[in-house]
Amino acid sequence: MLLSKKVIQSDLEEARQLEEHVLETVQGCGYSDAEAFAIKLALEEALINAIKHGNRYDPDKTVTVCYDIEPDRVRFAVADEGPGFALCNVPDPTADENLERPCGRGIMLIRAYMDEVSYNEEGNELRMVKRRVEQG
Repeated sequence: MLLSKKVIQSDLEEARQLEEHVLETVQGCGYSDAEAFAIKLALEEALINAIKHGNRYDPDKTVTVCYDIEPDRVRFAVADEGPGFALCNVPDPTADENLERPCGRGIMLIRAYMDEVSYNEEGNELRMVKRRVEQG
């Protein structure tokens, strides 16, 4: 499949619709239920972070999602119009003092479920890859 690009408003309903479309395509490529769940969860967290933390729910700002879904791997780039962030400044959600705080959990989940995760220098674009495991 060719690279697809979708620009959405800073709106959680638009994000949900995009997730559903991507998930249908992923399932059509034969990814396992576990792989599809991982992709859905990571994309959902990336979109929520872009809308909530990056664009601060500003309706005049958008989130740009580029994705490439192939039978052997899925790639995403999710960019917001916010100022970005430094990953080193995000609290560790597993540290005792942060167990009751919600911050950092989305990033932790994305890293756990995707095979490759990186950010641009500004910290307002996330790139992630999930490779399909061959079913034996």
